Amino acid sequence: MYKFRISLLKLALAALALGSFCSGTAQAQATAASTGAAIRIALIEGLSGPFAAPGEAVFRNLVWAVERVNSRGGVRLGGGASRPLLLQRYDSKGQNEEALSALRSAIDDGAQFVMQGNSSANAAALLDAINKHNEREPARRVLLLNYSAVDPVLTNEKCSFWHFRFDAHADMRMAALMDVLKDDRAIQRVYLIGQDYSFGQAVLREARRQLGVQRPDVAIVGEELHPMGRIKDFLPYAGKIKASGAQAVITGNWGNDLTLLVKAAKEAGFEGKFYTFYGNALGAPAAIGDAGVGRVIAVAEWLPNVAGAQSEAFYQAFKARFPKPADDYVHLRMQLMVEALAQAIERSVKVPGADTLDIVSVATQLEKSRLNFYGQTAAMRASDHQFQQPLVVGMMERMGTPGVKFDVEGSGYGFRVIRSISAERAAQPTSCSMQRPAS
Repeated sequence: MYKFRISLLKLALAALALGSFCSGTAQAQATAASTGAAIRIALIEGLSGPFAAPGEAVFRNLVWAVERVNSRGGVRLGGGASRPLLLQRYDSKGQNEEALSALRSAIDDGAQFVMQGNSSANAAALLDAINKHNEREPARRVLLLNYSAVDPVLTNEKCSFWHFRFDAHADMRMAALMDVLKDDRAIQRVYLIGQDYSFGQAVLREARRQLGVQRPDVAIVGEELHPMGRIKDFLPYAGKIKASGAQAVITGNWGNDLTLLVKAAKEAGFEGKFYTFYGNALGAPAAIGDAGVGRVIAVAEWLPNVAGAQSEAFYQAFKARFPKPADDYVHLRMQLMVEALAQAIERSVKVPGADTLDIVSVATQLEKSRLNFYGQTAAMRASDHQFQQPLVVGMMERMGTPGVKFDVEGSGYGFRVIRSISAERAAQPTSCSMQRPAS
């Protein structure tokens, strides 16, 4: 009878995940109300508007990760007890006020873990609110798990015991790109362009600094910040890039702001390289087409064409779960994040079968996390809660060329790994001064 009930619970959770894809937050929250024993995770993300596609890509990744934990019985609490994870969606529309409203709703719904990433501005607002909430209401503390808000200040000046970042921050990503650019002696002129908010500003600032260190001979022939998510026609920007004589563009743009930029550059006849943080997916390769072959460079913690049987098995497992080409955007770091959380919860339990979680204990265990998942070894750095993991840099090529077994989103183009960077080399110093709670 016990096993039968567990099976029914697994089926209910699977149905909830699939239902969430179709009917969004309202149905997910209504269904969750009947699953009181579940450990609630709130995804607060832009799920509508210009950045809906990246938000939905995140959701697919987290659904897969949660399903994997639940398929093995959920989070083990000792004494034969376990609890499933329950993922609930909250649409921030990419706006700070909406994100804060979603946070209040999530906490009221019983969420103890908040996951967010597709905006460093939203992350900063959420972190400030969570810091204040946890101080004001210690009985209802929550943690913020960040999978892609990469403004370096979040684990430096604004570091918090309640925040954990599982993506490489902007300075780490820029250093990986510079590791490639420094050896490309043909590049003498670059153009810097980014979104006008904290992350975009940080990318351009670090690009200037690292160019000065790694390639002082390179001239910056243009530098521009544009409104985030509001530009529909990037041809004027692309025209300035081409007219500048730049041989390469460095950008941290993501979502539509990246896709529209590279599409406009193609139309304007720009033939230089793009050094990007996110040029490897979400429509960008298809938009660039043949013009990007040998020109578009992207950095990530993992790419589908990373060599090795474990890497391929990971990618094939995701494709089996989400076979549509349009859904082909998998983040290894998000899988590591959910695995780290599940393990930290299990290690934090002091009383076997406990019904309540001690969030301080979970955070203490989370900052000790060390994982090996499908061949990717990574660890959380306790001093600033910045995840330390290897990075790879890829060059866009046609599928089928050596090193490009897999394409992206059915586009016919994939990324050949041209540089692998160990976690030790990818690490950057921190200025964090972590304040830990007394209890």
